[in-house]
Amino acid sequence: MGERKTMVLTGASRGIGHATVKHFSAAGWRVLTVSRQPFDDNCPWPEGQANHIQLDLADISSLDRGVQEIKSRLGNGQIDAIVNNAGISPKLPGGGRMGVLSTAFETWSKVFNVNLFSTALLAKGLFKELSAAKGIVVNVTSIVGSRVHPFAGPAYASSKAALLALTREMAHEFGPHGVRVNAISPGEIDTSILSPGTAEIVDRDIPLHRLGKPEEVAATIYFLCTAGAAYINGADIAINGGQHV
Repeated sequence: MGERKTMVLTGASRGIGHATVKHFSAAGWRVLTVSRQPFDDNCPWPEGQANHIQLDLADISSLDRGVQEIKSRLGNGQIDAIVNNAGISPKLPGGGRMGVLSTAFETWSKVFNVNLFSTALLAKGLFKELSAAKGIVVNVTSIVGSRVHPFAGPAYASSKAALLALTREMAHEFGPHGVRVNAISPGEIDTSILSPGTAEIVDRDIPLHRLGKPEEVAATIYFLCTAGAAYINGADIAINGGQHV
């Protein structure tokens, strides 16, 4: 049996992130979770408290400290995968869509820090450990990176479109070092952050006529981190039931 693999996952506390921790843990991986929240004792995976790093990705000045904290938790100086799942999508009071005219610069800055800049800076800070393992990076983007969405506003959409471009750039730069970088673009996934009106989108726009399951997204992330995906680099995998067709 080979040495236990280690993954760093941002945004682990709910939805896709939660399902991803469970999936990788069940497969024998050690998962270092990164979140602005302290560890929740209700999270049902082993070694959770010992493997949790509390870090606010909106605060770029704290990233160096976070990178050093992650490095201190590694036993062998290697990271087999980084999954950048953390993301914020601001809404107006009452949950309304926040358009360009109602979005302040401070909001743009926070969204891009969490959804884009922290992704690049974590990979930069942990590149030595990634390359030592010939590791994998998976960036969780969104269907809204390529189309206007009735709920997600322009700050979130622009950050996800930029994350797709960053994925291509990282794949090009990191590939010669044996590090693969791919993206997934989920559509309407059955999580706690779904907005009212999602049922109409499912009926009108999704050929499969159902929501996706967080476990289905987690399984795709896992596949990208296995030998079966060894020649997939710079790809964007749509997980949306055909919503994009």
